[in-house]
Amino acid sequence: MTVTAAAEVVKDSSMLKQKEMISGNYRKLETAAADGRKVAATFVPGNLNELIMCFDMLNNLPEINAIQNGLRKKTGGYIMEAEKRGHSEDVCTYVKADLGMIAKGNIGPDGQKLPNPDLLLLSYTGCFTFMKWFELLRDHYRCETAMLHVPYQGDGKITANMIAYVVRQLKEEVIPKLERISGVKFDIDRLRENLARSARAEEDFVWVLESAKKKPSPIDAYFGGVYYIGPIFTAFRGTQDATEYYRLLRAEIAERIALGQGPVTPTGDMPNERYRLVVEGPPNWTSFRDFWKMFYEEGAVVVASTYTKVGGLYDQGFRHDPAKPLESLAEYCLGCYTNRNLPARIDLIEKYMEEYEADGILINSIKSCNSFSAGQLLVLREIERRTGKPGAFIESDLVDPRYFSPANIKNRLESYFQMVDQRRAGGGSAPARAA
Repeated sequence: MTVTAAAEVVKDSSMLKQKEMISGNYRKLETAAADGRKVAATFVPGNLNELIMCFDMLNNLPEINAIQNGLRKKTGGYIMEAEKRGHSEDVCTYVKADLGMIAKGNIGPDGQKLPNPDLLLLSYTGCFTFMKWFELLRDHYRCETAMLHVPYQGDGKITANMIAYVVRQLKEEVIPKLERISGVKFDIDRLRENLARSARAEEDFVWVLESAKKKPSPIDAYFGGVYYIGPIFTAFRGTQDATEYYRLLRAEIAERIALGQGPVTPTGDMPNERYRLVVEGPPNWTSFRDFWKMFYEEGAVVVASTYTKVGGLYDQGFRHDPAKPLESLAEYCLGCYTNRNLPARIDLIEKYMEEYEADGILINSIKSCNSFSAGQLLVLREIERRTGKPGAFIESDLVDPRYFSPANIKNRLESYFQMVDQRRAGGGSAPARAA
């Protein structure tokens, strides 16, 4: 991204391509019935996009609709509508944003009506709310549901029995339903082709993430990272479009490295890297740019984040493998971040702190997201103990504007950056915490 003399932001080719990919998918969803296309609704962690494409079905992700509506500041009204209909304030706001949108006519983020799903395909990966969400959607749409139960990594590892269990469900439950609903016979060679494209995109994606090890980092792996993960975590993994997107993105980041440039921000290139952070927890979407601005105005760059791993920990070595297609899908579902226990999450964050030479850890605790928020204070204290680096704890929400307090968050961040400066200057012998 560059900035003209008039401060007009000029978008890179990868940004333009991703925008067209997203709008194109919404156009396909809007005309699905007229085009005779079947639609599967599923979630980001553990989604089986490569498999869904084998049946010529479209993929609609309720989480992504909530995020897109949050960025457009539409979710506040949807959440209020859901609460009027009896849903608690403590329910995940993605759920309430989706249910409120449906109640108000199911008009998608781009202003067009979304289709009713023909199949609800749930890959359970550590978030119990997903199951309750799909129960509510099933009651509303009266459509079929395929439940792929993914065992939780309670012991912090994936076993052969876990993989076999998921593969058996794919063969006996998921694939037969996809065949029957779509009218398309499963072709494992087609799946292998999709997985091969996924693996190519994943290689370039990991290269982009790991570019943040450089100083200055050419990317922000949290705020910028949420754009980078878009195609590979949603309805595009396994497509030629996704492969091309990551090829373009990698080339753009390589150019930034060659020029010694820092990350792109909404107002142009960030000129000065002062702080390198690891962030745990999802971002706030309804005030996303304001939230991001609090960081880049202080020269704070997020060099690694856990949120950008919810749809797969590719940077830890996993690649979709066409040589073992169903087993590869199973391993992918099992390995998602929210399917890992707390000790495994802490080990991963500690690794990021060391490998990316971070100055500290910041936790954005999400009021309505138990999958992330449970145990975060334990994570913070343990990372401080292990690394000796200061941590900060702030609170907001996913897509509920009522729980974003700009003044409070800004004050905490400013205090935290002062702590980092003091630690660098040698002040204090014990880890400090901004709370």
